[in-house]
Amino acid sequence: MLMQRCFLIFAVLIISAWARPVVRTIRDTSQFDKLLEKHATETGLPVILDFYSDSCGPCRMIAPAFKKLAKEYEGRAVFAKVDVNRQHEISGRYGVRSMPTFVFIVEGKKVNEFSGAGEQQLRQFTEMAVNKAERENVKLEFDDLLQFYAQNDAMKDEAAVNTVYQKCVEATNKKRLKKNKKEECVGRPASEMARKLKKKYAMAPKTQKRFAPQPKSDEAKPSSTKASSGSSSSSSSSSSSSSSSSAAAASPNLHLATKEDLLAEIERRLEAEMEAAEEDETDDDDDEMTKHAWVKGDFPERVTIIGAGPAGLSAAIYAARAGLTPVVVAPPLGGQLQGKGVDVENYPGLANMTGPGVVNNMREQAIQFGTKFQSEEVLSVDTSKRPILVQTNTTSIETHTVIVATGADSKWLGVKGEWELRGGGVSSCATCDGFLFKDEHVVVVGGGDTAMEDALVLARTSKLVTVVHRRDTFRASKTMAERVLNHPDIRVVWNATVKEINGAEISVEGGEDEGGVETRTVVSNVVITDVNSGADTTLDCAAVFVAIGHSPNTKFLEGVVDYNPEHKGYLLTSPPSTSTSVDGIFAAGDSADAIYRQAITSAGSGAAAALDAERFLSERGLGNEEAEFQAELLREMMGESEGKEEEGGYNAYADSANAGRGRKESSKVEKKEKVEEKVEKKIEDDENEHIEL
Repeated sequence: MLMQRCFLIFAVLIISAWARPVVRTIRDTSQFDKLLEKHATETGLPVILDFYSDSCGPCRMIAPAFKKLAKEYEGRAVFAKVDVNRQHEISGRYGVRSMPTFVFIVEGKKVNEFSGAGEQQLRQFTEMAVNKAERENVKLEFDDLLQFYAQNDAMKDEAAVNTVYQKCVEATNKKRLKKNKKEECVGRPASEMARKLKKKYAMAPKTQKRFAPQPKSDEAKPSSTKASSGSSSSSSSSSSSSSSSSAAAASPNLHLATKEDLLAEIERRLEAEMEAAEEDETDDDDDEMTKHAWVKGDFPERVTIIGAGPAGLSAAIYAARAGLTPVVVAPPLGGQLQGKGVDVENYPGLANMTGPGVVNNMREQAIQFGTKFQSEEVLSVDTSKRPILVQTNTTSIETHTVIVATGADSKWLGVKGEWELRGGGVSSCATCDGFLFKDEHVVVVGGGDTAMEDALVLARTSKLVTVVHRRDTFRASKTMAERVLNHPDIRVVWNATVKEINGAEISVEGGEDEGGVETRTVVSNVVITDVNSGADTTLDCAAVFVAIGHSPNTKFLEGVVDYNPEHKGYLLTSPPSTSTSVDGIFAAGDSADAIYRQAITSAGSGAAAALDAERFLSERGLGNEEAEFQAELLREMMGESEGKEEEGGYNAYADSANAGRGRKESSKVEKKEKVEEKVEKKIEDDENEHIEL
């Protein structure tokens, strides 16, 4: 039996090749503690933690950036993700109150954290943690310090030098737990001492790296047998002996391992393989996203859709089926529907499906017909010239038409404590953050369908849910209201408004002092006011979820299109069409609908906007410029053209005479040359291929 286990561990050793995924998945508290211990005492690498949930839109938005950063800093930092729905104890240990939350740990101690999907912030804090770890990867030996003083200050004897050294040791151990205290001068105290001595004596004592550089996963594979035995016959006996001993040290000493060691090694290898398999699945998802990502071309896009909720994706499906190859530009959040944790029951034909499921199906259907995606936020739209220019975080998109389907963001109360306690128990996403308050009392503010949905989602895990509403009846649909009123774990406070939200300090893991504890302010209670009597009441609670409506995401269009004067922030359209005050810009969903604001009406208006955009393009003769341009070049090259060529090309916007003919060109001479090269290469590669003009 023991020999079989030896064979198994050897096989696993060869097959797995010591590989680790770039982003680890934390499965339990024991694994988490071992991870922190290992990198605090063996590697010195900082650990970057992503506290997330599968139902959290911003978590999905930042996930690709987190993985990209992990690959970039491989060998310099360790990246791990913690599912708050499964690892409640770890989330509570660090006082996580919103998602995503990123925690940065150096030598087992938290040095920084932030909540939100800020890619720039994530990169900045990661760089700070890595720099801190590398800067403090220093070890000062007593013998080196003794030698330094012998050369620079001979008046100090060994006892005096030891006194100096002990100061560094004390400073080092001050940040450690009692069980981890050691007789060593390392880390920041060592680097500080070396810096001060250099300032005083114009030179510093010799220091060493406390931890050896960590190889990347592709560099950590064991050497092959051939490589280890490849010494030449002319080598000296001492060299051969050294080579043999090195090879022996590098290879696993299975004959020296105990049964427990072998079993532990097997468990570790299998765990690594499971993590690698999960990483491969994530890679497949990333490859799928990359496969359908937008790539800047030589010609303007025909339809660019801003927003990826029901309105934007419906517009994408209709536009794609019309052969317009639309581009959807939006962070991968999926709109308000993406955050619905309850089943979508009022969308015909969709039974027993959650909001994220509906959005995912819409996205897959849009991809099926040729939609391309650009996962960025739109900053501005320039209509001063044609084509229209859509500016994102990192690029610009030229397009003939734009469909605005940006939806709306949650409104806030504007009361004392609300802003200060965001991330500390104040939230607008029950699906995202609700599980963090398991078995606690939470408050929901609002009386519409969103408030009802939030209350029902929270009631699954919270001990008690209190709904605070300023009227004596709900504005929500009858079905949703009845479910809330009949739920045993939900109570309602009528005719009341929130006056202020108060917090209290709690101790959470973190900080660099001994014990690693720091304080944080989180929600402790909410003060509500009776609208009839004016009396104040204090409700003790762990969280407050605000669900009082939404404001349309249309600020980036200020000064570009007209807004609805009767509904602040909503775009003005010209019924029955979805066209705005600017030709070629259309509005759909909650960016223009201040009345209905339903997923199904958003989807319907998205389809209408796509049809309006298609009609706009047809009326102006704006077809597939790239395909038509290539066809024209092919006709010229194959002798099928009449040899007529207009100087400088012709512009679809300037030459209205060509509108009926459906021919246009908005490229420059360089674009023509590029297309000619592509066409010539295609003909050379396959002369017998049938080319459809």
